[in-house]
Amino acid sequence: MSIFGNSIFGHKAQDTAVPAPGASSAAGGKGVEKTDAQWREELTPEEYHVLRQAGTERPYTGEYWDTHTAGVYQCRACGTELFTSKEKFDSHCGWPSFWAPLAEGNVRYIHDRTLGMDRVEVRCASCDSHLGHVFEGEGFGTPTDQRFCINSISIRLVPQEDSQVSGAEREN
Repeated sequence: MSIFGNSIFGHKAQDTAVPAPGASSAAGGKGVEKTDAQWREELTPEEYHVLRQAGTERPYTGEYWDTHTAGVYQCRACGTELFTSKEKFDSHCGWPSFWAPLAEGNVRYIHDRTLGMDRVEVRCASCDSHLGHVFEGEGFGTPTDQRFCINSISIRLVPQEDSQVSGAEREN
């Protein structure tokens, strides 16, 4: 069963926003609201391009694509906890990959038809920042059969006290 109920993968969605089951429009019910000028002041030009303009960093260049440190990944723009190292896996795609978000209400989904592709964009539910895309059915053998392909520049790792993930967790 897809996180989208009747999956929009391979189907034409009528709406552009695809809410997660039981999710509110923002984590905790209230979103972060800032002007474009405030975002530009707080973020580096590279962060702004990806987070606020839905850009993409080049593969194999981000700081977390090959990281195995245990911890929680937060939205770089607002600090919302989005993913954990327990759901991170090596997909060898050049970007950090997760098989599920920390909590469905912390992310939202948008049907993305840009660049001639039919994809599902993943955004922070609190501040509406672009994180990356989610794909399913690629055969990675993860519990959800999904790959959340996330830009390193969109997230910030907060390491746990015991900073290294065990070898067994790394193999997921």
